[in-house]
Amino acid sequence: MSSVPADTFAEAIAAIEDVSSRVEDVFARVGHGLGRGHLIFKELNQGLATLSGELSGAEIEGAATALQEIAARLSELAQALPAESALLETIGKSTAEASSLLKPLFKHIQMITIIARSARIEAASLDGDREGFLAFTQEAYDLGKAVQRSIEGCGRDQQRLSEAVATASGRQKEFESRYRAQLMSESAELGAAYSGLRDQRSKSSHLADRASSSTRKIAEAVGGAIISLQAGDSTRQRLEHVSHGIKLASESAPSLVPGPLPSDDGVRAICQLQAAQLRDAQREFGGDVGQIVGALTAILRDAGSVAGHGRTLFGGEEDGSSSFLTRIKQTLAHASTLIGTCESAGRAVDEALAIVEDTLAKFRQAIAGLAEATVDITLIGMNAGLKASHLGSRGSAFVVIANELKATADQVSAGAGRLRPVLDGIERSAGELRQLRVQGDPTQLAKLEPQILVALREVEAGNERLGKLMSRLVDEGAEFERLMNSAQVLMTTLGESSAALPAVAARLETASAGAQRLRPEAQDQAILDDLFARYTMERERDVHRDVLQTLGLVSAAATRRVEAVAAADDGIELF
Repeated sequence: MSSVPADTFAEAIAAIEDVSSRVEDVFARVGHGLGRGHLIFKELNQGLATLSGELSGAEIEGAATALQEIAARLSELAQALPAESALLETIGKSTAEASSLLKPLFKHIQMITIIARSARIEAASLDGDREGFLAFTQEAYDLGKAVQRSIEGCGRDQQRLSEAVATASGRQKEFESRYRAQLMSESAELGAAYSGLRDQRSKSSHLADRASSSTRKIAEAVGGAIISLQAGDSTRQRLEHVSHGIKLASESAPSLVPGPLPSDDGVRAICQLQAAQLRDAQREFGGDVGQIVGALTAILRDAGSVAGHGRTLFGGEEDGSSSFLTRIKQTLAHASTLIGTCESAGRAVDEALAIVEDTLAKFRQAIAGLAEATVDITLIGMNAGLKASHLGSRGSAFVVIANELKATADQVSAGAGRLRPVLDGIERSAGELRQLRVQGDPTQLAKLEPQILVALREVEAGNERLGKLMSRLVDEGAEFERLMNSAQVLMTTLGESSAALPAVAARLETASAGAQRLRPEAQDQAILDDLFARYTMERERDVHRDVLQTLGLVSAAATRRVEAVAAADDGIELF
């Protein structure tokens, strides 16, 4: 009859089998939860990586580039406004100068017609070749009247030009004072929007890499946890071996072929052996549980990191992206209003430029005609004067009139010469203004707006998909977290349950302790060898040999195993 109480065996077997059954159940549930959680997060990560790739695509780049171009063009408009105003002011001054030059010119031309009329009267009093002198004076008079009508037309055109330039200049100055600051501000806003979109594109392109990196870390952690989960089966086997040994010691191991029963010293040896195996199994199992809990913690941490990557996209705020795009659209709307206002203000400038071009053409045509007419009038006066001088004293008055006609024609020619550089200046200023108007053409800006709006709609669609994905991440991420937390609780509870095993081992050791040296019998040796043969892990064999050596016993099977390993030394290690 064994010296170890039967209830000690029963309690030990019950405690070990309870932990063994828990190990199998908990590890199966944790493995299932880990697989399910990994699948959830893998799908979410794939969706997030795909979306981030879409959001880092050409549509954001196109929108950003268009925004940058509009910002630059608005800035050019704002910077051009002072130059346009200055050119309009210069044209206005030149137009006023042209007006001041036209007045004396007009008087000189009137004087030509008056002189021609006086010469006609004088010619009528001449006896010799009266008809020839009358023809001379009539031709001079007709030329003078023709030039007078042309200059009068120039005067009217100049008045229209002055009014148009004054109107355009007034509107331009008003627009500059009211909107130049706004143009600069909107340009800066669009520039910031450009930078924001480029920043989002950069975040999006990096998000896929970061999510992929986190996915790999999660996969590694899951792989480590799954490997650690194999320890559950190892622990279960070791506990079954311990339970079998205790049943042999308690003479209650069921068998179809009853084997030899251990002696009292054999029972004590088996109890000491199983106590050591139990302690070692629990110590290793506690380490495995710690590794699994640590792996689960890492998985949760990395899962939260990936979710954080997603939330940082487009500002991190739940509505940060939509509000950002709303601000861009509002800025575009303001820019569109300014573009419309630019067009309205620019129309007055364009109309003034059209009048300038038309007036300059008429002026140059009139001056060209004036130059020809003054040459003809001068020749007429000279010929008439020479012919009258042959008449002696009777033609002296006509000679004076002819000289006066020539002198007046010279003054007209000189006046036209003074007017020509003024017109050249107006033409240069108008050309510079036209160039500025082409560079800052608001219609070119307006063409960019639809392109940006299309691109922003693409970005909005991507943001909507991102929002849905983030909602899914929140919902399924909660399930993932619940699974991982549940697994942690299960493993922690299992670890606490297995912590009772050392106490079971201690009771076995206490119950089997004795002052006398153990002297096992032959059947005890066979039982110990049978236990050794059941082991599936080298760790169990090491503990077996160490315990027997401590008890002063030698297992033939254990000795043969050591010799066989030393002889083979094939480099293969058992776990």
